Amino acid sequence: MAMSFFDQFASPSYLGIPLIAIAIALPWVLYPTSTSRWMNNRLITIQGWFLNQFTSQLMLPLNLGGHKWALLMASLMVFLITINMLGLLPYTFTPTTQLSLNMGLAVPLWLATVIIGMRNQPTVALGHLLPEGTPIPLIPVLIIIETISLFIRPLALGVRLTANLTAGHLLIQLIATAVFVLLPIMPTVAILTAAVLFLLTLLEVAVAMIQAYVFVLLLSLYLQENV
Repeated sequence: MAMSFFDQFASPSYLGIPLIAIAIALPWVLYPTSTSRWMNNRLITIQGWFLNQFTSQLMLPLNLGGHKWALLMASLMVFLITINMLGLLPYTFTPTTQLSLNMGLAVPLWLATVIIGMRNQPTVALGHLLPEGTPIPLIPVLIIIETISLFIRPLALGVRLTANLTAGHLLIQLIATAVFVLLPIMPTVAILTAAVLFLLTLLEVAVAMIQAYVFVLLLSLYLQENV
């Protein structure tokens, strides 16, 4: 029984062919596309308003050089939110519960921000490794600590997203299993447990959106240090 709880995180396959590529590509099919008409429908209007608000908030602390990342950040945000929300549906697979996928997103984007900083302003980029006013005996130790913290950033990005979504899915499955087990034995307790399950599902919807926003927000903060 304990192992079956983690079966939902296994990458699905059909005839030995992994289907995670379909799970990643499917959200792009669901997005409404703009038309050549002068007036858009309500769905496209809401989508455009959301993207404009999110992009303006995200690019506010960045200078003009960082605004080149606006399209990438907005696309990544919508992509992560869609995958996380679709993963809450029954009999679906959440690709963002795989650490390999999250690290594949986090490491290249983090590395791109570091490379941009080292290319455009290497003095400022290296200056982040040593805080101003550091006593001379502590300089080697602080440089090592700041270097380690710099390389931990992509790992923290990937692990944070994976851990939050995995924990939420496990809690939902555990409580749902408890509801089915308690229903014939103690119906009153099962109903109360089902109410807790409903509230937890609402919380997971919020977590799915918040974690996608936090992922992109932290990337923008890393970019802010290097542009």
